[in-house]
Amino acid sequence: MSPRESWKADVETVLERDPAARTYKEALLFSPGLHAILLHRFSHNAYLKGNFTVARMINYFARFLTGADIHPGATIGKGFFIDHATGVVIGETSVIGENVSIFQGATLGGVSAERGRKRHPTICDNVVIGAHAVILGDIRIGENTRIGAGSVVIKDVPPNSTVVGIPGKVVRRDGQPVKVDLRHDQLPDPLLDAFSDLNHHMVEMEKRIRELEERLAKQR
Repeated sequence: MSPRESWKADVETVLERDPAARTYKEALLFSPGLHAILLHRFSHNAYLKGNFTVARMINYFARFLTGADIHPGATIGKGFFIDHATGVVIGETSVIGENVSIFQGATLGGVSAERGRKRHPTICDNVVIGAHAVILGDIRIGENTRIGAGSVVIKDVPPNSTVVGIPGKVVRRDGQPVKVDLRHDQLPDPLLDAFSDLNHHMVEMEKRIRELEERLAKQR
């Protein structure tokens, strides 16, 4: 894909996934997520050529302009979408596949300061990462996975999964490919489910206690 085709594809991704961007011109002029991605493409190209100072200068300007901090060393595939951009952090050795969506405040971070090794996550194709989610370390997030808003993920996640909580837990995995779904607000709540189960058991216990009391009363 040529550079011209690449940035056009990035604009088309915004038009496809952001209902606030109504026209091609509006997406190109007023989408900070798109600006962050386009500037990263330039900084990554300079990084690969060994022009590290230029790469970091572009990165620093992009952070100032958009609020997103994407290290020039991060590898990002086509169809990448950042909603709002503010607070997004993507570390140097992160690898992001195709058709990935990430929401504001999300972090792809490292847990090691050791140089020369992969320290950041690998995000496979068709993944949605909710707002303020944190994914840490050299772990792999499988294809067609949704990471719930505010989750903290520190272990590998299998494909076709839904992850929520701190630490992140897989709460749904149907084993079937899924279409990219931006409704990252509609996720299971394992804590709520646990309270519901507890309440159900308490109701059952109270019912049995009443039945036992009634039988004892009849025997007197």
